[in-house]
Amino acid sequence: MTTALAAVVAAALITGALLIGLRTRRMVTTPAERAVHSALHTASLAAIPLRRGLTRESAREAAPHLRALTGAEALAMADADGTLLAWEGPHAELAEYFTEAAERAVAGERPALIAGPGLGEHAGRTLITQPLLIESTGVAGVLGVVTSGQPGPGWLGAVAEVARYACGQLELAELDASRARLDRAEVRALRAQISPHFIYNALNTIASFVRTDPARARELILEFADFTRYSFRAAGEFTVLADELRNIERYLALERARFGDALQVRLRIAPEVLGVVLPFLALQPLVENAVRHGLAGTTQGGGTVSIVAADAGTDCVISVEDDGVGMDPDLLRSGALDAETEAAGSGESAHVGLANVDDRLRAAFGDDYGLVVETAPGAGTKVSLRVPKFRAGIRA
Repeated sequence: MTTALAAVVAAALITGALLIGLRTRRMVTTPAERAVHSALHTASLAAIPLRRGLTRESAREAAPHLRALTGAEALAMADADGTLLAWEGPHAELAEYFTEAAERAVAGERPALIAGPGLGEHAGRTLITQPLLIESTGVAGVLGVVTSGQPGPGWLGAVAEVARYACGQLELAELDASRARLDRAEVRALRAQISPHFIYNALNTIASFVRTDPARARELILEFADFTRYSFRAAGEFTVLADELRNIERYLALERARFGDALQVRLRIAPEVLGVVLPFLALQPLVENAVRHGLAGTTQGGGTVSIVAADAGTDCVISVEDDGVGMDPDLLRSGALDAETEAAGSGESAHVGLANVDDRLRAAFGDDYGLVVETAPGAGTKVSLRVPKFRAGIRA
């Protein structure tokens, strides 16, 4: 087990032990038990700001708790450049020495120590700097402690363990940040997958009404503007079902203007699920897939798209179904449809964004909430998804 992974596991065990300790507070009676309980509680308080990453604010919040864990006279934290972020305790005049030692610790990726005459008038004390090393990104910062006299190996080991614990929290913060960046990247990729053919066809359809029906052309222009404004908005990674459905109505209005009566749409939406939170643009790819690959490939050039959102206890179940040409389930599972479509020269996936939506649903709600696709050649396609009505930490 790597050092970073061990630190993460240790952090999880500490958090679990803390919860157990809180439930059994009345049973903590001996001095040793009280000491353990106090240490775990202090560690949990330090973890809260560190999980936001190492900044000036989080360092200032975490420093008092880390100082308590080490038992140091003073404790300091610096960023990866050796810049002082926080100083907790007396002897602030040693900050200059800490900055020097922090730069050495960052450069060598190993602890640095200044003692005796090296601390000037504080020759009776020792300053130790411990680099905060994260396996995936390198040095994230520096932890420094000041103590009287010459520290023994036991105390030095304790300081190293506290630094390792801080590293574990910072690594979890980096994982959280990486996941957020990935979510944003997936939304950008999904926006890029909005069919250029749809945009081209929508503008052509609008142009065809300019002379014959100017009022209809103006209405479609407004629908197109609202559709693009929503699809490329800079808001968060989640939205509510009501907003997602409204944007789908804009999309379908433009497609119905193109297909006319050949495209029929059926909506059955339970009012109580309109406020359910789901990933942004989770439904748009499913509806576009139904229209483009389900209906446009039929000999009649049209068909029916059904969108259903139903209450299912603690969940909301949403399905998008077409009665079009369908597809081979084996090809869908293997991804071969993508290759076939590219070979045919269309340059677009045969099932727009389905994998992207599936990944985002599972990342947000767990593996029980991925897409379910029911299809067969000539039998149409039905894509279903479940989202919880409420999930802590997820909001539009």
